[in-house]
Amino acid sequence: MQFGRTFEEFEVGAVYKHWPGKTVTEYDDHLFCLLTMNHHPLHMDSNYAERTTDFKKNVVVGNYIYSLLLGMSVPDVSGKAIANLEVESLKHVAPTFHGDTIYGETTVLGKTPSRSKSDRGIVHVETKGYKQDGTLVCVFRRKVMVPTETYIEERGGEQPGRPRIDQPTSKNVEK
Repeated sequence: MQFGRTFEEFEVGAVYKHWPGKTVTEYDDHLFCLLTMNHHPLHMDSNYAERTTDFKKNVVVGNYIYSLLLGMSVPDVSGKAIANLEVESLKHVAPTFHGDTIYGETTVLGKTPSRSKSDRGIVHVETKGYKQDGTLVCVFRRKVMVPTETYIEERGGEQPGRPRIDQPTSKNVEK
């Protein structure tokens, strides 16, 4: 399974469809709200939402949807990232409700070699999230600093911190 890309592997115009999708549960939404101290009744109180909002039900907090899409994009976009540099725009386009399934895709908008270090570059991407019926719910653009192939090679390859288990040692052999 691929986990991110080097600078050379990104192509301007490429579209990565993130798989699988994620069905948002009430638990997911409430836990995210509690963890982030967002206690707005639109997200937490179904009686309030039913009686006082146009939607007549709880709306999933938008930053959870953004975070979910960001996470979905990691294997395709930022799994090898040195740093996430900037989120330049974030738009919540339509509401998401408990039981909706979110799917994401990311388009490579541009790439620029680093001016200060030749072993990395900046990739500019746009990620879009859709509900199961194709409704666009969230769009964001960000810039990610990613390594070149040289950077990866100089630091021990794809998984430099992973222990080798193909050779017995006293630490990985049962007694």
